[in-house]
Amino acid sequence: MADDEVAERDKAPEPAPSQAEDVVAENEPAAEEASAAEPPAAEAEPPAAELPAAEVEPPIAAAEPSAAEPTLVNAETSPPEAEPAAGPEPVAGTDLFADDLLGELLETPALPPPPETPARKLRKGLARSMMVIGLALGLFVILYAIDLIASAGDVPRGVTVAGIDVGGLTHAEAEAKLRKELEPRLTRPVLVRGGDVRAELVPAQSGLGLDWPNTLGLAGHQPLSPITRIMSFFTSREVGVATRTDPGQISQAVRALADGKINHAATEGAVGFMPIQGSDGGVTPYPILPRQGQQLTDLDRAVRTVTDHWLDRGGVDLPMAITPVKATAAGVQAAFRQIVQPAVAKPVVVHGQGKDVPLKPDAIAGSFQFAAVEGGAVEVRIDQGKLQAALKDGLASTETDGRNAQIVFTGDQPAVEPSEDARKVNWEKTFLPLIDVLKKTDGRDLPVVYSASKPAVTTDAAGALGIKEVIGEFTTGGLAGPAATNNRTLAARVSGTIVKPGETFSLGGRSGPRTADNGYVPAPVDEDGTGAAVVGGGVSQLASTLYNAGYLAGLADGGHLEHDHYLDRYPAGRDAKAVNADGSPVELQLTNDSPTGIAIQATVSGDSVTVRIWGTRHYRVESQTGAQTPGDPPPVQFGGTEPCAPSIGTPGFSVTDTRVLYDVASGAEVRRTTHTATYGPRPTILC
Repeated sequence: MADDEVAERDKAPEPAPSQAEDVVAENEPAAEEASAAEPPAAEAEPPAAELPAAEVEPPIAAAEPSAAEPTLVNAETSPPEAEPAAGPEPVAGTDLFADDLLGELLETPALPPPPETPARKLRKGLARSMMVIGLALGLFVILYAIDLIASAGDVPRGVTVAGIDVGGLTHAEAEAKLRKELEPRLTRPVLVRGGDVRAELVPAQSGLGLDWPNTLGLAGHQPLSPITRIMSFFTSREVGVATRTDPGQISQAVRALADGKINHAATEGAVGFMPIQGSDGGVTPYPILPRQGQQLTDLDRAVRTVTDHWLDRGGVDLPMAITPVKATAAGVQAAFRQIVQPAVAKPVVVHGQGKDVPLKPDAIAGSFQFAAVEGGAVEVRIDQGKLQAALKDGLASTETDGRNAQIVFTGDQPAVEPSEDARKVNWEKTFLPLIDVLKKTDGRDLPVVYSASKPAVTTDAAGALGIKEVIGEFTTGGLAGPAATNNRTLAARVSGTIVKPGETFSLGGRSGPRTADNGYVPAPVDEDGTGAAVVGGGVSQLASTLYNAGYLAGLADGGHLEHDHYLDRYPAGRDAKAVNADGSPVELQLTNDSPTGIAIQATVSGDSVTVRIWGTRHYRVESQTGAQTPGDPPPVQFGGTEPCAPSIGTPGFSVTDTRVLYDVASGAEVRRTTHTATYGPRPTILC
């Protein structure tokens, strides 16, 4: 029976070992001996499993040692003494306890799970990741294969041709769609933008056409790259069109378009003016906005751009070289509104001496100059010279030229003619407040400011010059014809001239231009009536007469030229010409190097010319003329001017003249000057 119970315990589940079981295991031999000593029970008890749960009380607690009873753990062979039984004990309870105890002793304890180290966790994570990646790759391959099979033979997704979406269509569908939408564009003008200019290019006239087979080929075929296929869901790809071109024609068309419409210079911005018809100088201003300069410099690149994009919906943008400007539209508008508009709204009344002159809006507008500055502003500047030109004629009568004091001759005595101050418009001071006046809408008045200037010779100065007697006088004759008129005109301009000490008299400066407007007439160049007729001809007679008068007065020679050939009306070596054979003037200058002033008196009477030099005598003059040195013989000339006048020629020669000046008071020689004159021959005229 004990063997059966052991077998039954082996079949029962083994509970996990505990500290109490370890104690029981140590006393297992003693327990077995006690079991063997017990007498077998008289009657079999029902199995413990059949007892009520409340009646089964395993006596484990009686066998467990406590911490207070260590001696129980060390018990070896002595069995416990039997107590007197009050009644019969159930044997089954003892067997059940023994069976449970044996099962606990024979049960193999379960091993604890290994600890979770970082390496173990990493291996688990990698395993899971590889599993997920494997599943994803497998799914991707399946989807890629499905997409590749489904779209075989179609145009790739996202493809556009000239802006037309043909992605995902079959090639037949793509061709039909392209022909439907592109064919109408082939005849429409192409929008071309170059910088700030929009123009049009006619394809048929520019050598542009569409190459249909190659255009359809550009759409391409299905890509095998999975990345490309994925990106096609989110992006588009423009492949353009294949163009059939005439290179020469398209280059010429683009160049003509650029030169005629697109290229232009930079404009910094200004204000323009439009005349108001029927008004007295009124103008309407308008702003000229700044504009960048632009030039098509790369023709080949421009042609490629047109060829590649002429069918794009948005047109073609040409590459331009841009020249920026400083001015801005805001800067131009500010100058237009704040300055220009009020400035030309009404005339400005300029108040002169006894005369008012209007400064009209068109004259004001014509004086404006516009300049762009840093920051985009536009400066308005006024050209005062243009305003002066607009007002000068109107204010001329309010000005006086002034006049030097002159010596006038009444009878044989000189008298001083008073000088006059000059009164001239001071344009700089007059225009000083103009800017403020132009800003006004009313009260646009501008007073003229004059400046007075003293003459070079005042009345008092002329009276103190010591002009009291004739110190040099000379007369020449033989004057005739129109030359007399010219000499009389020149004498009137020269007579009365005052030359102060240290000054130089200029015949050309005093006479002014010898023109018909100044009283000169055509006459033969030479005083004797020979030579070509020129305006102012023959005045060399007054020049020679003046030279000799100055020679005798002791004036210094400031520069002169003798005649080309000798004229016997003047002393040899003491003549001066005033006009060349071609009519151009020749200068004569005399310098007053005395301590007192001089005055010139010139008169023409009949056939003679007389010049007197008035002043204070300081010198006695002596002239020494040397012998003539023969020169070239006279040439023979057949014919000549019409009508022909025969004449006998004269040979050329040279002569030296010496002038000696003696001091009047002491008689001592002051200086001596020598001049050599060379004359050419005069031809013999044969008719």
